[in-house]
Amino acid sequence: MSKIAVLGDRDSVLGFRALGLEVVFADERDAAVHELHRLAREEYAIIYITEDLAQRMPDEIAKYDDKPSPAVILIPGKGGSLGVAQKALQSAVERAVGADIS
Repeated sequence: MSKIAVLGDRDSVLGFRALGLEVVFADERDAAVHELHRLAREEYAIIYITEDLAQRMPDEIAKYDDKPSPAVILIPGKGGSLGVAQKALQSAVERAVGADIS
């Protein structure tokens, strides 16, 4: 079975533990970068990251854009959506299709 992790601040990601997902707490950029790369090395297939945390480390997340695994997926945090996930999805679709389809 593939491993799935959720990375973000405690209040935003703690509930995912009840679903059986690996939950990793990080509030600061450096800790989040370290944990992202650790999870990738440990062969997690999917890593969910809160938008708030992701917008502080776009270059680190981009390293996994063209790799089949792990899939790095942005999710809203406790404060709601910041629109970062939608922009990332639109960018991925544009790369795949070769044009802006909106």
